[in-house]
Amino acid sequence: MPQSHIRSIDELEALYGAPAEASLLKVTPALTDCYRRWIERSRFCVVSTVGPAGCDASPRGDAGPVVRIQDAQTLLMPDWRGNNRLDTLRNLVDDPRASLMFFVAGSTTVLRVNAQGYVSADPALVQNFEQQGKRPTTVMMFKIQEVYPQCARALMRADLWGQESQADAVGLPSIGDMLREISSGDFDGAAYDANWPARAAKSLW
Repeated sequence: MPQSHIRSIDELEALYGAPAEASLLKVTPALTDCYRRWIERSRFCVVSTVGPAGCDASPRGDAGPVVRIQDAQTLLMPDWRGNNRLDTLRNLVDDPRASLMFFVAGSTTVLRVNAQGYVSADPALVQNFEQQGKRPTTVMMFKIQEVYPQCARALMRADLWGQESQADAVGLPSIGDMLREISSGDFDGAAYDANWPARAAKSLW
């Protein structure tokens, strides 16, 4: 441990300003229409879990949507063939806390879901995910607690998608769309989107 480190939340918060209105408004306890549309376009996410053996962050991908939306508060993810370490599954059996970060190629937005995760081997559920004659061994069920988009600056700084095609991101709801929907039109999403590129360019570092 470093000799000089922050020891309290108060000490930490004193170093930063207050969170922006949008960063608080964007958090919802269930999928909105914009959030649903966004997740339906995502073929890749990272699932983070914690358990007695420690933390785990596991990449998950699929040929189509990486999760199936059962309802506004439930996501289903098949556990396709891997290396059988079962780090994510072991953690979920011991501790249901999970976070999922959904990516869409070409978009600098990342959608975050905090949830309680469970593992099922129910034959009917597993069969429902059959592809090309193959079935997952289990299916993870995530009961949503919070949904919100992450700040885009990290992907912008990294220039993650470079000059590659951004076709997958065409037509996705913007952050402004999400905020306007959550606020029932009270938040000026169009102005937020219009001002964001210049504001981000000045605050990437």
